[in-house]
Order: sequence, then structure tokens, then C-alpha cells
Amino acid sequence: MIDLILMQRVDKLGQMGELVKVKPGYARNFLLPQGKAIRATKANIAKFEVERAQLEALNIKRREEAERIAERMEGLSVVLIRSAGESGGLYGSVSARDIADGCTAGGLTVTRSQVLLEQPIKTLGLTTVKVELHPEVHLPIIVNVARSPEEAERQARGEEIEREEEITLEAELVAELGAAARD
Repeated sequence: MIDLILMQRVDKLGQMGELVKVKPGYARNFLLPQGKAIRATKANIAKFEVERAQLEALNIKRREEAERIAERMEGLSVVLIRSAGESGGLYGSVSARDIADGCTAGGLTVTRSQVLLEQPIKTLGLTTVKVELHPEVHLPIIVNVARSPEEAERQARGEEIEREEEITLEAELVAELGAAARD
């Protein structure tokens, strides 16, 4: 186990300034390269204590900025057009990168690492995804995956797409049968 000082809040680990023990691989591959933590040597502990007030003030400023952005972008919906099969399963999937690109097109600049997607989206429909603007600020975004812009609009209104297509097909079939019976 390696002792580290957290430089920012890390989910399921601790708050900024806490001394934590983590496995070497987690420290070496994630926390240290991303600047989320520093090694807890005597020199680093002393340096952190001296700079603590500045770092906390900077963290508060960044969090407030992220909260303002989250308020401004609340209710953001990203529409992604994809081809899909009859049952609504996508030919491929929607990844964090696709969502990040959609958010950027919608006016919110985020990277794919900020999109918290547990698994790729593989079906048509509306999905709520969290975007991490700051370690303490998350913004829910609605991802609308559809076959066409018209279908995306109907999904956004809350209509069920697959059922409507079945009704349309049934109406067409009844009309054809009625026309054939009259002949």
C-alpha cells in the first residue's frame, strides 16, 4: 500500500487533503498521472499544509464555476442519429466520445473522460447520463438515440416509437385488405 495526499475529491476514496492508503497500481496508473494525488512524503505534506488555503480556495472557485455552468446547461438533451434494427437494437453502440461530441455541439464543452457512462448505449430511446463538470458537481444529460430527427422529436415528446410503427403497419395492412375485398 502507498500513502497519498488527495489533491481533489475522489469518489469512494476521500476528500481533498486527506491522507489515504491505496494499492500501488491505482496510485501509479490513475491517481498520480492525473494529478488527483501526490505521494505523502514529509516534504509533500509540509508543502501541502503551506498551500492548503490556496488550494482549497481554488477548488471552491472551480466548483462554483462548475455549478454555474450546470445551472445554465440544466435540461441539456443530446440527439444522436444511429441506424438500428426492427427491435430497436443499434448496429454498434453509443460511447462516451459520441456523447461528449454531442454535448460540445450543444454548447457544453466536455471531454469523453467527463462523461460517466457505465456501459455503452446499445438501444434506441432516451437515456440519462451524468457528466462530471467538477469532482463534486455532476450534470444529468438526456441522450436521445433515434433513427431520424423526426423519430428523436417524437421520443422527446414521450411517444413510443416502436408501437406507433406497428399501428401504422397494421392500418396499412387493413387498408390493403379492404381495397382487395372491394375489388
